[in-house]
Amino acid sequence: MKSIVIGSGFGGIAAALRLKAKNHDVTLIEKHPDLGGRARVFKRNGFTFDGGPTVITAPYLIEELFELFNKNPKDYIELTPIKTWYRFIFEDGKKFDYSGDEGQMKKQIKEINEEDVRGYEELVKFTKKIFDKGFTELADVPFDKPLVMMKQLPALLKLKSYKSVYSLVSFYIKNEKLRRMLSMHPLLVGGNPFTTTSIYGLILYLEKKWGIHYSMGGTGNIIKGLEKLMNEVGIELIKGHEVTNIISSNNKIKGIKLDNQKEINADNVICNADPAVVYEKLLTKKKFSTLFKWKQRRMEYSMGLFVYYFGTKKTYDDVEHHTIKFGDKYKEHLDDIFNKKKLNDDVSYYLHRPSATDKSMAPKNHDCFYVLVPVPNNQSKIDWIVEGDKMKNLIIDKMEKALLPNLRENIVEDFYLTPDYFEKELNTKYGSGFSIQPKFTQSAYFRFHNKSEICEGLYFVGAGTHPGAGVPGVLSSAKVLDKII
Repeated sequence: MKSIVIGSGFGGIAAALRLKAKNHDVTLIEKHPDLGGRARVFKRNGFTFDGGPTVITAPYLIEELFELFNKNPKDYIELTPIKTWYRFIFEDGKKFDYSGDEGQMKKQIKEINEEDVRGYEELVKFTKKIFDKGFTELADVPFDKPLVMMKQLPALLKLKSYKSVYSLVSFYIKNEKLRRMLSMHPLLVGGNPFTTTSIYGLILYLEKKWGIHYSMGGTGNIIKGLEKLMNEVGIELIKGHEVTNIISSNNKIKGIKLDNQKEINADNVICNADPAVVYEKLLTKKKFSTLFKWKQRRMEYSMGLFVYYFGTKKTYDDVEHHTIKFGDKYKEHLDDIFNKKKLNDDVSYYLHRPSATDKSMAPKNHDCFYVLVPVPNNQSKIDWIVEGDKMKNLIIDKMEKALLPNLRENIVEDFYLTPDYFEKELNTKYGSGFSIQPKFTQSAYFRFHNKSEICEGLYFVGAGTHPGAGVPGVLSSAKVLDKII
């Protein structure tokens, strides 16, 4: 059985390895000269910048890929738990260190609002129920038939899946600061906390179950370890060539065509690329049903990302590995990003400082960072050639005031990525950071299916298909593939 995997993000690599473990003849194709997709690595003058995912949860999903071939993951990667998961900084400057230490969590909650300690305990209990159903039971179940979804609906409704994450948190938590902090998880997978189905509240419990980890040498070292494994087990890697066409005949996959005109035959094609783009640009001669065209049109896409990478000639030792800084407004700001599709100066941001844990990421006595800012996707028609430097300078000003004094004069290396990079380099629809939004009407059966509705032998893994974005989500999508091929 010949299988081709398009794209080498975590989902594509996991799919390639799982198919190889079933004795498929596997070729993985990546348009860039390096593997990783969103998890690519950028090296600049002694600084190592992880391109994308930096929060590693459910590490067993990564370790499983090595164990499929009776390999010891520790021979390939080094994951280390982080003590303070996130430091939250609120609009008034107050800080909250969010971690797996429940005593410290409740102590800090009590200082903000004593009544919410009990509510927090109840919220954690409820998110465990969501986790048991939504992750443990359903994350690797194929949702390619309506009946599968119908069977699950009563349980999902009982878990209040029709509510948003923010409204679920607000049912238990009264203080607005704590509501923001405990409802922010959808932003890690491209969703608006005010519209994302409360099923994604499971992320809160998922973090508590396994903790948050960091890959020594950066997330890119996980990709490097997986590439070494793929080479060892005989997966063919084609880098630096893009798939321009998926060839099919009579609704059956025949193979792919590359940008150098080379054609490769295959029984299966597995796309780690954004499903919307695959259906629009790679399946060029397909006739889609009216229903499928409607499904494509109705999809709503995640926000875009502005990611500013920078290295400094001084170290900021009091800054945690992960920091989340809220702006003054929360709902209004998210409404601007997701609905009005306009920029707002009152930004919230996530700051990653890997050199807090791993000195190898920066030259001696230097510090390494990236700051990620949610922005509208390219449906906004924002001209990033004009707005990019403005956004960079706004973020530097904000960080100087709140976190990193004298930052501007200490930056020695920097660059940034905008939604244009996600659209042009990563081939995502509208330059979205996480493919389609994780709303209830775009979850499970309502997402793009792992097994194509259009073409026999065509499959999908990654952010745009079930179960969704985030490292655990895309790795689980490859487990779904395991069950349907």
